Amino acid sequence: MKNSKPFHASIRKLPDWLKTSLPKGANYFRLKTLVDKHGLNTVCESASCPNVGNCWSAGTLTLMILGETCTRSCQFCDVPTGSMKPPREEEPVEIAEMLSKLNLEYVVITSVDRDDLPDGGAGIWAKTICNIKIRNPYVKVEALIPDFKGEDFLVNKICQSQPDVIAHNIETVESLQSIVRPQCRYSWSLKVLKNISKKNIITKSNLMLGLGEKKSEVVETMRHLAEINCKILSIGQYLRPSRKHLDVVEYIHPETFAEYKTIGLSLGIKYVEAGPLVRSSYRADQQAKRLLNALH
Repeated sequence: MKNSKPFHASIRKLPDWLKTSLPKGANYFRLKTLVDKHGLNTVCESASCPNVGNCWSAGTLTLMILGETCTRSCQFCDVPTGSMKPPREEEPVEIAEMLSKLNLEYVVITSVDRDDLPDGGAGIWAKTICNIKIRNPYVKVEALIPDFKGEDFLVNKICQSQPDVIAHNIETVESLQSIVRPQCRYSWSLKVLKNISKKNIITKSNLMLGLGEKKSEVVETMRHLAEINCKILSIGQYLRPSRKHLDVVEYIHPETFAEYKTIGLSLGIKYVEAGPLVRSSYRADQQAKRLLNALH
């Protein structure tokens, strides 16, 4: 039987530039205590993000709504698949109430894919953002949304709730989409981002490198994002969460990330965060601040 995944020998040893220190600092432990106390589901922990210490110390965290399991089985992601539970209608109010106790200025909300629901979870998404805005009027909200299979009317529901930034991650180059995220489509992601940008909302996306992509493909993807007016792009190194996930093909050198940043800016993307440990929510508040100030 032919293997659908390309075979690459696993790369065991991490280069020095990918080594991180243990989380520390008073603000990190304050947020950790509050997150645990209020039962908040953070993608920082569930997706094993290497930047949890830095982000929480800076007072930024990413909450995940609509459950802890996903209907999709992307080959890079550490979030479990299957065993879907009905959405909790009280979740939007609970999230807004709990956030009011965290004393944050910026919050990122994301979710699993909910292809099992007629609206993909868009209704809960919109209610969550609206409730956060009402209960926490000074908190800036970034919505890191699924692709909703490219359905404009579902994305529009979230746009109407008026988050400050809407992000959707394209994740990898077009040629690797069927391997990296087999239930997604490159065209869906571009359509979602294009729809959002037309509504004068700051758009953002993310690329993972080290999966076997070519440099020309990375530049082509950045060009596609620039053409649909994507304002913010984060580019980071793919790290294999477990042996069940795709192997790392290459560890990209920091100098190459710096080169991609220069190219992305030259193509017209307003803010490019690029580096081995960069993730979609890394320095999210700093990325958005400059652009939000420009709009207001």
